[in-house]
Parts: sequence; C-alpha cells; structure tokens
Amino acid sequence: MNNVFHLSIFQNNDSLFIVGLIFGILSIASLSFFIFEKIKPETNIKELKNCTKSWWVMSTMFVGATVFSTKISYVAIAFLSFVAFREIYSLLGFRQSDRRAIFWAFVAIPIQYYLAYIGWYGFYIIFIPVVMFLFLPLRLVLKGETKGIIQSMTTLQWILMLTVFGISHMAYLLSLPDLEGFSAGGRGLLLFLVFLTEINDVMQFVWGKLFGKHKIIPKISPNKTWEGFIGGVISTTAIGYGLGFLTPLSTKYLLLVSFLVAIVGFVGDIVMSSIKRDIGVKDTGTTIPGHGGVLDRIDSLAYTAPVFFHLVYYIAY
Repeated sequence: MNNVFHLSIFQNNDSLFIVGLIFGILSIASLSFFIFEKIKPETNIKELKNCTKSWWVMSTMFVGATVFSTKISYVAIAFLSFVAFREIYSLLGFRQSDRRAIFWAFVAIPIQYYLAYIGWYGFYIIFIPVVMFLFLPLRLVLKGETKGIIQSMTTLQWILMLTVFGISHMAYLLSLPDLEGFSAGGRGLLLFLVFLTEINDVMQFVWGKLFGKHKIIPKISPNKTWEGFIGGVISTTAIGYGLGFLTPLSTKYLLLVSFLVAIVGFVGDIVMSSIKRDIGVKDTGTTIPGHGGVLDRIDSLAYTAPVFFHLVYYIAY
C-alpha cells in the first residue's frame, strides 16, 4: 500500500461501530455531567469527571494509533509501557548502584515489543519472566553492593512485569493470525479489551456511587463497595456479550472472558491503590495534566491485558 496513512480500522464495519460507540458513550457521559452539575451544583462528581476525561485521552490515543497504522499502535503501546515504568520506578527509591540494571530494564521494553510485533510467541512469553528475571539480578550483583539488593531485585522485576510484560499483551493482540470467519481480527480484540476495561471502571464507579454502602477494603480503597463491584461485574459481562462480534469466542466463552476481565480489572485497580498508599502518593505521576500519571490510567489494563490475551489465545488460537 502506497498511502502514507493506512486507515485499516475503517475497512471493518464492526471496528468502526465500536469506535463510534466508545466516543459516543464518552460524549454522552461528558454532556450528562455538565447538565447534572447545572441542576445539582452541590453534588461532587469531580472524581467521575476526571475518570471520564482521562479515558477521553486514552481512547483517542488507542483509536488514533490504530486508525493511522497498526505499526503505530505497537509504538504507542510501547511508549505507554516506557512512561508507566519510568513513573513507578522513580517513586520506589532505588539505590544509586541500581542505575545500570534499570538501564537494562529500559532496554527490555523495545525488545519485548519487537517480539510482539514479529509474533515470536515462544520467546515473547519468556523474555521478561525468565530471561530478564535471571539477567537483572546478575547485573545488580556485579556492582558489589549487597545491602538492599533483595528489595532491588524483586521490585525491579515486579514493575517490569507490570508495566511492560502485562501491557505488551495489548500489542501482541495485533499480531495474532487471521481466523476464518472472524473479520475484526487483532484490532477488534484490542478495541474490545480497551473498551471493556474502560467501561468496567466506569460501571463499578457509577454503581458504587448510586448504591454503594458496604466497603470491600476500606483501608486501601475506601470508595470501593460490594454494590459497585457486583453491579460493575454484571454490567461489564452483559456489555461484553453485546460486543461479541469483536471476538472469535462462542457465547459461553465470551461471557466467561467478559466476567473475568471485570474482576481482574478491579484487582489491578486496588493493587495499584495499595502501592500508592504504601508510597504515600495520590498519583503515580503528572503525565496527564490534572489526571495523574499514565499508570494511574492503565493500572487495570496491566492486569486485564494478559488475562484476556491468554484466554483468547488458548480458546480460539
């Protein structure tokens, strides 16, 4: 193809529909908040507005990258990993002697995404969990500083798994081979994952605000309630079923995957909340002005992406 930009996503009506749906829901939500504040200015919906605004940014980036070129999508998602990794490692108080190991952790990012791009599943799936797991401690040991080395080893590997390995599964979705009778392809799967994770965050928040009374883990996330969690899981599962045309899954597997995405998205959110409480910060960064860091926005995706990918890979591929 000789065009500078390949509008690949618009060659598929299903993908076009979901793009319109994403921005349609965000538009309705933004308008609803504006009207609600005019009618009841005393009601505090700042958190919900910030959540919606941040998803405007994230959705525009994901859809924009996919619209122009699938190759750009790999770069865009890799950039998310880079920024998220930088945000969290800068908060965790690594030793001065850890700098060279951190450098190699950064080097692992383009390697991981290149493996996703070429679709080398065998090496992709072991590069960070095995190769980097073995290599980074050696690099730390070679500096000769043993005090605090266990914390550096475990923390560095954990944030690499979270921000690079987990998120990179979104990129690998784009490298999955075509299936007969499934026209949406990897782009459809990526849009399904991003949208379902996004709507799960919103649904759990809305149900919690409307009916939330019983706290789940008040010491970590006081706004999380059983009512919000259950309502969000049910809503997300139902919405996932309605978007089944973006996946090659049968009805029973579609319901199972949507159900698990909702639960795992919640887990990713509360895990990051606990980490931020331990560090003593509200946000992981200021990358998105007024809405915190990139990791604040993709903490759920860091958990839902690998779960969704491996379920779909096992069931359909």
